[in-house]
Amino acid sequence: MKMMLRRQALVLCAAAIGAVSFTPVNAFATVTSRHRTIPIHHRQQHYGVESGRITRNSMELRMSDGGSTKGEESNNFFTSLLNSVTQSGVSDEQIEQIESEEEKQKRLRLERLEEIENGELRRQQRVAEDKFGYLFLFALQLLPLLGNSDRIVSIIYFFGVAVTTVYLGGRQEVIDKAERISRDNALYAPIGASIAIGGLYLLLKVGIDITTFYTIMVTLFGALAISDIGVPILRNLFPNIDFANAEVPVSEGLAEKLDLDKPALPLDGLLTLGLGVLCTLVYWAPAAMEQKFLISNAIAWALGMVSLGAISLGSFQTGAILLAGLFCYDIFWVFGTDVMMTVATKVEAPVKFLYTSPPSDTPKAYPFSVLGLGDVVIPGLFVRLMSKVDEVLRPKNFSYFNVATGAYAAGLLACFGANEVFHNGQPALLYLDPSLVGSTLACAAANDQVADLWQFKEEEDVDE
Repeated sequence: MKMMLRRQALVLCAAAIGAVSFTPVNAFATVTSRHRTIPIHHRQQHYGVESGRITRNSMELRMSDGGSTKGEESNNFFTSLLNSVTQSGVSDEQIEQIESEEEKQKRLRLERLEEIENGELRRQQRVAEDKFGYLFLFALQLLPLLGNSDRIVSIIYFFGVAVTTVYLGGRQEVIDKAERISRDNALYAPIGASIAIGGLYLLLKVGIDITTFYTIMVTLFGALAISDIGVPILRNLFPNIDFANAEVPVSEGLAEKLDLDKPALPLDGLLTLGLGVLCTLVYWAPAAMEQKFLISNAIAWALGMVSLGAISLGSFQTGAILLAGLFCYDIFWVFGTDVMMTVATKVEAPVKFLYTSPPSDTPKAYPFSVLGLGDVVIPGLFVRLMSKVDEVLRPKNFSYFNVATGAYAAGLLACFGANEVFHNGQPALLYLDPSLVGSTLACAAANDQVADLWQFKEEEDVDE
């Protein structure tokens, strides 16, 4: 189910964040998958079985006190077989564990639940370390409430939200291994993204508006994203509550339908899922977007954070290929056509950050300034990769992650500056991609690690 949700979310966000079908929105951590149970240790005492493993003592055949002759041993098939096993140095750990399929599934489920809880503890600790970043993001949401729609205020809002999200998303802990983008995926990303956004544009031009369907799907996965990203935040807001064991009982029938080990659901997962559903309901409330755009931004932020944790570029070369391809994609569709602006303003869904435009004597077709979610997620994936580079290469002079975060901030400021000078929409990746790749290569040169950076690859996951 989880992988299916990731693949479906992948299709939903392809056009929105400028990637193709390899870009999933990880809708994991639904409350059912996060159900926790205290591990059960199997104690099997019969037939020499302890903890599901046959012991050597149970296999040995004892001789009588008088012993036995060599001829008698050779005539005893079982004795000779056991002697050969014991003399070969086979340890108890190498004897195959005996367990039924039901016991195996139960053991795997308990191991998975333990893995999830350990992951939640890591996420909680990282949010605690980055608490000032999360508090800053919350404070930024107060800017629109002050009623100031000045252009400079909107730039501060976009800049603060984007840079802080890239920083937090690059550092966040995740429970599951990220889905890795291959070099072929990266190479064909601009083609897939072009087909997606071009298809949306053509549908709008022929009078087929799929905005409602698209928005329903995005807000559905947005609710799940809020549920996931909200758990470590909730645990830090209420540290005195033992969320690791706090559960809400459910009926036996529901537990059976959800395939739960026992009829209970985790309290933190239910609370954050409720918050996600509430945000979705507010988004769909019959009110003008000017009155609820902060809710749209919250959903977009959750989708962006989950995407940053769910996707991995895998290697520096893959990241460079992806950024180079989408660099050309962004320039063409923004400067060469009206496709990007049309889709961005006509398809209303929480896949972009909004801020009300300043008052003007001439009415505007769209009352918001816009920063696309792709301008945060795509560069953010590269910045997150640099945090992995830091862990492996251990640079002696400059941190790749810090340099990449600073380069993202500089590139975004350059984009805003060009927007103010030319008074038209700017392809953000035109400024962000060269800034990121160039700064990290310069950082590698300063650390005397250019070859190491160019050849860098994350370790491949080993299937158990």
